[in-house]
Order: sequence, then structure tokens, then C-alpha cells
Amino acid sequence: MAAVVEQSANSLAPQAAAGAAAGTRNDGTGVIQLDPWLEPFEDAFKRRYAKAQDWLTKLDKTEGGVDKFSKGTDIFGFNVDANGTITYREWAPNATHAFLTGDFNNWDRESHPMKRDEFGVFEIVLPVNNGQPAIPHNSKIKISLQTPSGERIDRLPAWIKYVTQDLAVSPAYDARFWNPPASERYQFKNPRPSKPASARIYEAHVGISSPELRVATYKEFTKNMLPRIRDLGYNVIQLMAIMEHAYYASFGYQINSFFAASSRHASLDIVHSHASKNVLDGLNEFDGTDHQYFHEGARGRHELWDSRLFNYDHHEVMRFLLSNLRFWMDEYHFDGFRFDGVTSMLYHHHGIGTGFSGGYHEYFGADVDEEAVVYLMVANQMLHDLYPESITIAEDVSGMPALCVPLSLGGLGFDYRLAMAIPDMWIKILKEQQDEEWDIGNICFTLTNRRHGEKTIAYAESHDQALVGDKSLMMHLCDAEMYTNMSNLTPFTSVIDRGMALHKMIRLLTHSLGGEGYLNFEGNEFGHPEWLDFPREGNQNSFWYARRQFNLTEDHDLRYQYLNNFDRAMNTTEAQFGWLHSPQAYISLKNDDYRVGIETPGTYKIVLNSDSKDLGGHGRIEEGTRFFTTPMEWNGRKNWTHIYIPCRTALILALESPVSQHS
Repeated sequence: MAAVVEQSANSLAPQAAAGAAAGTRNDGTGVIQLDPWLEPFEDAFKRRYAKAQDWLTKLDKTEGGVDKFSKGTDIFGFNVDANGTITYREWAPNATHAFLTGDFNNWDRESHPMKRDEFGVFEIVLPVNNGQPAIPHNSKIKISLQTPSGERIDRLPAWIKYVTQDLAVSPAYDARFWNPPASERYQFKNPRPSKPASARIYEAHVGISSPELRVATYKEFTKNMLPRIRDLGYNVIQLMAIMEHAYYASFGYQINSFFAASSRHASLDIVHSHASKNVLDGLNEFDGTDHQYFHEGARGRHELWDSRLFNYDHHEVMRFLLSNLRFWMDEYHFDGFRFDGVTSMLYHHHGIGTGFSGGYHEYFGADVDEEAVVYLMVANQMLHDLYPESITIAEDVSGMPALCVPLSLGGLGFDYRLAMAIPDMWIKILKEQQDEEWDIGNICFTLTNRRHGEKTIAYAESHDQALVGDKSLMMHLCDAEMYTNMSNLTPFTSVIDRGMALHKMIRLLTHSLGGEGYLNFEGNEFGHPEWLDFPREGNQNSFWYARRQFNLTEDHDLRYQYLNNFDRAMNTTEAQFGWLHSPQAYISLKNDDYRVGIETPGTYKIVLNSDSKDLGGHGRIEEGTRFFTTPMEWNGRKNWTHIYIPCRTALILALESPVSQHS
């Protein structure tokens, strides 16, 4: 890392152009060589690429480079030097005067005025007091601003790193000066992990990660969830709702304090698509205007989400957002981000009331917010240059081309995109079709229909399907019998038998065919019986559904353990054979004889069997069964073998002993 930080200020811009292979265009149109159908939109790619390069060049000339520019926390917010002197800076261009106030001065709004520079940045330096910092650690603090009209408005510092909420007093947050002694500062002991070849992602929310009726803590997550996630074979954790958000039930989607970890879990999706519209404790109208960090007027408001939209083309907004990424990477050693609601960022219509047909004309032109596109290009380039092992994932329903293509080729630079059509397909099938109506060809098409060269994270269901008003896959499959017939002490009913079998098959098909990575939302691995509903006025602020009942997998009298065991077996088998990161290779076959074509001759064994009794199946296939190939071409392969496979069963076979080509 030191070598990266010490690079010349101009280091990122040439790297953005140098990533293209020899012979590839270096004007942002290299992606057209990957997909010639994009040729009519060559000018759009050139324009986007040029704007991204303009940003990098401008930052090099005016800020010392994007590396230095994105360390905004070294300049803004509160910084304490080795002697205990505190420097606080805040950008509030509409304000004429600013004052620092808090517990440290008995909330005197006049005693600590701040100096304003020509760019609207206010600054105050507080020398040590009796050998100690002038502001005590964890004390409450605010900035008091005066607008041109003479109005005084009190705000939480925009770069504050810790905020708390006391609902007994007010729903608004209190900013706290965070400066713990060295003995209380965590020191990371291990280097960053390498980027996994196969990303097996466990999507989790700290607050619900307990069967108890309360908000779970970070320490409980560390003690109880991390061993569980590791045991299940996942190698990436996607933590939701980490940035502080006022409304718990929002799932962390309306951010108040972008640099503060949520204090609900005691002392991370990245959400740069929308911010809370709260005024007292958020960025909205921070300096008295509606357009300091956000677009002015209607363009700055997302009516459907009731949130504000950033002005990505503004110099200080770009600093704020890029610094926000750097902060979480450096302070908390995050390894990457899922960018939520990217569709809302990419288009002026935010995807509202728009059905994307897949026609390329929909991804270019006046509807596209090129300022947001360029921000994402710069953000991804910065992250991957400064943190080569980082991972970025885009949530986009539109299917925009080049989302996961490097900036050097004219793309936006994400590592993965979410395969959002896959869970929709499974839910539609379970709602509308009988088993015998399943169209295997259409299922395989949906699972494999992704852009060439752009990696995808597949999932059968995520937190979206778990939310109140929807149903998880297991609830669609078994419904009310989940509550009455999941006991080992009672015979299998046809509903539970079918539900467990299809739950395993759907997840394995998605895992093996749907993408280059796989995601699961916590609890869904064992068919969690309840939806997710956070405490709110509409449910009398109940925690009954705002929890995950992992204890169900520990009760050996219940069948949830089998689904949990299958999920573990599926992940550990992938870890051994690596199908997620291997070139796509599969056979889709329907016939009466189950003759399957195989390229490599030899003896094959079963390595994963969804019908195993240990996984809640019927054990209709002997685990020691061996499958021998016949040297005769079948379905375009050089050999074939007969496979017995009962209904609602999925098998994975592995070559046990090859046959010599000269045998």
C-alpha cells in the first residue's frame, strides 16, 4: 500500500489508459471491440471517457491527484494532531458565518467563531487546554451557521464519524467528537485478503443477526455469525446498513452521516445513489440551500424513495464521495462495496416507470445522467488502483452495457453486476407454473443470459425477497406447512418433500449456472420461515420479524438442518472444483434414457447429491455409485454415460479415474 500512496500525483490518469491491451483503442471505445453492436454509440463512449480523464487531469493539477483529493478526512471534519490541537473544517458556501458549539463550551453559539475562506470553507483551531484536547472525547457537538438572511441554523458536522440517537429525547441524532485514547483504538493485525477467484457472498445485516427480540451488536455478530458464515463455505460478507441512518426500517438506504458507523449495534453496502432528506441531522439543506451537495429543485429529489440526489459533477461533492470510499477502506479495512440503486444514478428518470427492452438506444442519449456515469468511472478507477484486491458490485436492473468493463476500455469499471433477473424468474415460476410446466430451456437461458466478458453475481433470492409483503423461496414452496411439518418426528408430507427438494435444486442451478459469483441472504440458506419486518409504527414496533432464527438449524428434531447442510456442501464443493470462476461449460438435456454426453472418458463419482439423506433427501441413489463412459459420440461429446436421477434431484459428478486415449 505504501508504494501506491507514494506514487506521483498523476499516477491514476495514465493507468486508466494503460490497462488496454496492445492494439486496443485508447479513447474509451475499446469496448466496441468486445461488442461490435455498440459501434453506433462510439461518440457516447468517447465523451464519457474524455470526461473521466478530464476529472483525473483536473484533480492532478488542482489537488495533487485523486489519491490526495480522496483523503478529504485529512482536511475536513475534526483532526487532532500529536499535541492534542484540534482543527475543524467544514464546507458551507452559502453561510456567511459559522460557530462551533457543544458540551465543551456549554452550547455557547458565539464563543467559538470560525474563519471563512474564499471557497466557503470554515475553519477553527482549538489549542490544548491544560494539556488535554479542548473538546472531550465522546462529547456532543454541532456547527451553528448564519445564512445571508441572518437566520441561524444548527447542523451536525457533515464529516462527523460518530453519531448517536436517544429516541426518548428526540428522533434526531447527536454528533459526538470521537477521539478515544490510543489504548481503545483497534489495531488491525492481518493484511488484506486476496480477491477470491470464486466470490461466495453472504449478505448480512448486523441488527437482525440474532434470534432474540432486539438489535444485535457488532460483537455478537463477530462471535456468533463469523464462525457460522465461514463454516457454510462463504468467503465474502456483504454487510448492509453500516452507515448511520435515522430510520431502522429503511434497511440503511437513507443515510444521515456518511462517515459514521451505525451506533445501533454499539460503538457495507455503499449508498451513493440517495441520501436522507432530513435537515436537522443530515446533509439536506446543510448550509440553508437545497443544492449544496445535491442537485437543485426537482432534479435533486427522488420522489419514489423520498430521498435526495447528489450533484456528482460538483468538485466538493466529488471530494466528499470519493473520500467516503477511502475512509471505509482505510479506517475499517473494508475490501469493497456493493453500489446500491445504480439504475437510479445512471438515468435522469431513475428507472421509474421505464421498462428496459434491452435495446442499446436505451443506454445512451438524453435520459442518461453522464455526470453520475463519470463519477462511477472515477470511483472504480480510484478503488482498483489504490486497492488492487478490492471488489465493487453494481445493482442495476437496466442491463447497461460496459458496466463491468475497465475504464481503459470505456467501461464503468465494476467487478461484478447482480443478476437481478434470476430471482424474478424463480418467483414467477413458483407463483404461476406447476412443476411439469417448467421450461428447462428457458430456465437455462435466463441463468446464462449475461453480457460476454462482464462478470455476474447470481442469486436465487436476496434481502429484497425476504422483506415484508414478499415471500422467500421456501415460503413460496411450502407456505403454512413450514410451521407444522418441518419436524423429523412426523412423516414427510408431499409439500415439504417437494419444497425441500426444489429449494436445493434451485439454489444449485443458480450457483452453478447463474454467474461468476454467488450471493445468499442470511437465513435463506436453511429456508428461514419468516419474512423480514423491522420495528415500525405499523407493527407496534415489534422485533418479532426483525431477527433470524438460526436456532432452527441447531434443533436436530427439525429439518432445517438438512437445507443448512446442503448449502455448506454446495459451497465447499464449489471451493474444491471452482465452477464459478471456470469457463462456462454445462449440458442441458431432456430425454427418457438419461444418456449424457461427456468429453473426458473415465469413471465418474458423485461429489454432491441433493437427494442424500444427510441433506434431507430420500437417499434414492447409492453414494458409492460409479458411472462409466462409453466411447461413442453423444450430444457433441466424445463419450456418454447413463445416469439414474430421480425427480427433483441434482447431482454433481467428478472424474475419479480417467481412461487413457490409447486404451
